[in-house]
Amino acid sequence: MKHWIRNLIIIAVAVTLLTAGTKWYRSRNAAGETSFRTAAVQRGDVVATITATGTVQAEDVIDVGAQVAGRIMEFGNDTQGKPVDFRSEVKAGAVLAKIDPVLYAADVASGEAQLASARAGVDRAVADLEQLKAKFRQAERDWARAEKLGPSDALAQVEFDTYQSNYETAKANIAVGEAAIEQSRRNVNQVEAGLARAKQNLTYTTITSPVDGVIIARRVNIGQTVVASLSAPSLFLLAKDLKRMEVWVAVNEADIGQIYAGQPVTFTVDTFPGETFKGNVNKIRLDAQMTQNVVTYTVEVSCDNSSGKLLPYLTANMQFETSRSEDALTVPNAALRYTPPPEKIAPTAKSESAAATPDAAPQQPRRRRAAPTTGASQRETRPGTVWVVEGEYARPIQVIAGASDGRSTAVHGEGLTEGLEVIVGDQLPSASAAARPANANPFIPQMPARRGGGGGGR
Repeated sequence: MKHWIRNLIIIAVAVTLLTAGTKWYRSRNAAGETSFRTAAVQRGDVVATITATGTVQAEDVIDVGAQVAGRIMEFGNDTQGKPVDFRSEVKAGAVLAKIDPVLYAADVASGEAQLASARAGVDRAVADLEQLKAKFRQAERDWARAEKLGPSDALAQVEFDTYQSNYETAKANIAVGEAAIEQSRRNVNQVEAGLARAKQNLTYTTITSPVDGVIIARRVNIGQTVVASLSAPSLFLLAKDLKRMEVWVAVNEADIGQIYAGQPVTFTVDTFPGETFKGNVNKIRLDAQMTQNVVTYTVEVSCDNSSGKLLPYLTANMQFETSRSEDALTVPNAALRYTPPPEKIAPTAKSESAAATPDAAPQQPRRRRAAPTTGASQRETRPGTVWVVEGEYARPIQVIAGASDGRSTAVHGEGLTEGLEVIVGDQLPSASAAARPANANPFIPQMPARRGGGGGGR
């Protein structure tokens, strides 16, 4: 009797253990099955861009300097009647500053006196010439009488020679007098040039605005002495028109081939993080800069600043549009990177998946077309593969990938429709402990079993 009860208990325990083991084994196998993570194909616009950093600049900037040395006496007034300062609006010809004119006014007065003296010298030379002409006429008459008499008892030889000499001397003095007049006139011209220079220097003591504009920088104060040497010292920095701005952008040599004149550009500035500004490429400068073996080119981007929000020297985060796909089917970039494990590929698609796998057929290198001179958007396409769920398996769809914004890529291909779920990765839905291999050490942390990836650039 006791043996029968003991056998019955052993059988019950064995059945319980067998049942529990079966359930554990089935749950373990179920936990090991892979499920796919999917995302829907959407329709929208995709814009591919090149990012860079630039600095906002005024389009026309004029550095107003001083051509003479001296002490700043006073500032002029702006359009509001206030002394010129930072951000003052001024008109062309408006007085910006005045330099002490005393020394230059003295130079003008000295030059005027010298000019009067030089002109008097001309008058004296003219009078001297008339006197010389009178003496010449007297000598000419005396010589004429002497020639008639000749050396004789009535005219001694010595007197004859004296009349001849006086005549020749008087004739030569006429040329001397004419030369003296010419010299005096040249002296007048020289003094007039010096006076004009002195007067011009006197006008330079008044610094005026060459254009209508806004003062960006005022670099002097009243009482400060400016010294003009080989290079004129800068006193004011004027922006001709702050309604139009430029952004100077340093573009890497690897990307400069995709930049062209007229290319649309969008950018943001840190001071207005929620606002996007628009512009167009104006020109690409040819004077490349090299910093730490990195070659960059400066690209000028013109933009409208009618709102006045953009200020000079702001840092701009630029995005050059290189390719655009409008109203296109888009998939996450992860869908183009994903490749399922071989056992999860649909049996009917084994050959297609082998052809799509990079090991079987290396992906063709990306080919880029040169940027058109007409300003049209640059396009680039390449073959790709996305996978869709087919029962317990994944089935490939061959597509042509176009523009990518770093998160999504425009694609088109046979069988691809809006709303279709494409695989972006696979995962083990059970807890990590259930997914751990049977012989794994329970005290060693295990990485979650995932395949595929999320968004991001290609």
